[in-house]
Amino acid sequence: MQRKRVLPRKFLFAIFLIIPFLSNAQSFLEQSKVSGNFEADVQTYQPDVDLGITDSTINGEKIGLNGFGNVIYTLGDFSAGLRFETYLKPIAGYDREYEGLGIPYWFANYRKYNLEVTLGNVYDQFGSGLVFRSYEQWDLGYDNAVQGLGLKYTPSKGILLKGIIGSQRYYWVKYKPGDRGYVRGLDAEFTLNDIFKGWQENKTRIILGGSAVSKYQKDDPTFKFKLPENVAAFAGRLNVTRGKYNIQGEYAYKINDPSAFNNFIFKKGQAVFLTGSYSTKGLGISLFAKWIDNMSYKTDRRVIKNGLDISFIPPLTKQHNYTLESIYPYASQPNGEFDVMAQVTYTIPKKSKLGGKYGTTISLLFSQANSIKKNMLNDTTPVSERGTLGYKSPFFKPGNELYFQDMDFEITRKISDKFKVNFEYMYHSYNQEVMEGHGSMVYAHIAVADMTYKFTPTKSLRMELQYLGTKQDKGDWGLALLEYTIAPKWFFTIQDQFNFNRPDGGDPVHYYYGALGFTHETNRISLAYGRQREGLLCVGGVCRQVPAASGFMLTITSSF
Repeated sequence: MQRKRVLPRKFLFAIFLIIPFLSNAQSFLEQSKVSGNFEADVQTYQPDVDLGITDSTINGEKIGLNGFGNVIYTLGDFSAGLRFETYLKPIAGYDREYEGLGIPYWFANYRKYNLEVTLGNVYDQFGSGLVFRSYEQWDLGYDNAVQGLGLKYTPSKGILLKGIIGSQRYYWVKYKPGDRGYVRGLDAEFTLNDIFKGWQENKTRIILGGSAVSKYQKDDPTFKFKLPENVAAFAGRLNVTRGKYNIQGEYAYKINDPSAFNNFIFKKGQAVFLTGSYSTKGLGISLFAKWIDNMSYKTDRRVIKNGLDISFIPPLTKQHNYTLESIYPYASQPNGEFDVMAQVTYTIPKKSKLGGKYGTTISLLFSQANSIKKNMLNDTTPVSERGTLGYKSPFFKPGNELYFQDMDFEITRKISDKFKVNFEYMYHSYNQEVMEGHGSMVYAHIAVADMTYKFTPTKSLRMELQYLGTKQDKGDWGLALLEYTIAPKWFFTIQDQFNFNRPDGGDPVHYYYGALGFTHETNRISLAYGRQREGLLCVGGVCRQVPAASGFMLTITSSF
């Protein structure tokens, strides 16, 4: 007779305990979500006599690598994440202080009952950013995340309160008390239509906001002047919308903040940022004005390069997309600038004589940036003399020095189901001495023709022809590009950007470039080979110098 097998009591008890755990674990996993993205940029270097690149300038560096990976875990109202970065070595043009690898960014976020708490690294912005903005821009190698604590609270509908405190990221340099400063700030925003019941149906929507920010950094006993340890900044803003119209304005004030950036003057800072817009079907009009006076605001008074910025100066220039349009970009001037910009975009209706079968879009833009008016304190003290109040500046008054001017005309038209064209003409005036620290005024005529022809719904050929003409700097430039796309997976590009009519009488210099790319789902790989032109790369008024280079460029991106 076969003996019946009986499970031990301990084993049955263990199963009894594990089953609910497994059930909860399964439920836990089902509610969890993990997401992220990855990017790796690789560039090789080789000598190139025409570009002045030799073995000595390469200095033994054959390859540069910038890469990052974000991982974010979410469970209900909780989320946490981190970003791993590697710069081995940093690609040419990125700050050498980035060299290394590690986890500079991590956070844990929790939301409950209208309260949001973030521990770790925080990105946020108060208003337009005049007194506080923390953000990351991978293309620029810029990251001023605040490591500390961030709070957001909505006590009732229409009211949003924010608070932040912490130290800012500075490459891989860890914060040490007394080494550099830290920042703390509060922001409140009130949407009046949501707060007052009687206003909810009002066609005019009004939003009020205000910010108070302070940085703390110990005095420097080696400096002969007593430096303020607490530097406060305040801002107030108003946003009014009615139908097709919108008006926004913000004013910011900063107490005296002597720093290396303003030559250690003890002058207060001020800023005004105004925008107005009108939008209706087929027509959009936008007007902007900005006045900045001594508004550099960093958590380390000794730093003059990018990094550790508490404030952000919104740019009032067009973000150009084409290569030769962006040869002379504008960089914001925190020590003083007066900017205006106006843009009109109109779409001529389709099936009209001028609009054609599909309509035609025309855009006109004008922007100009000047210095601000600065008067001497007295007959003997030069403007911005160290240790003084610096200068007198009449409120909202421009100076005579032109920094940048952009006059831009653009027309876009779809000729047929298969053929689309875009033409642009620009005239740029560029103060190279202010932007780059050398040279003089550069005046440039720029023309662009961008034509796309679709052979089939998935196969198209795009051609760009660009021209920049100037008698200053390096002379004239031309560019021709062909790009064949097999959507949604493949693209192939060949390009020649060339510098001719050079003031030094030299032969034309060609910057050949070829690239191909493959996309599958959320993965994208592109490989390019060619020459890179020396110049400035600017995003949002923040710039970095890009050196000339020659070699392969590989980019891999992915997300999940």
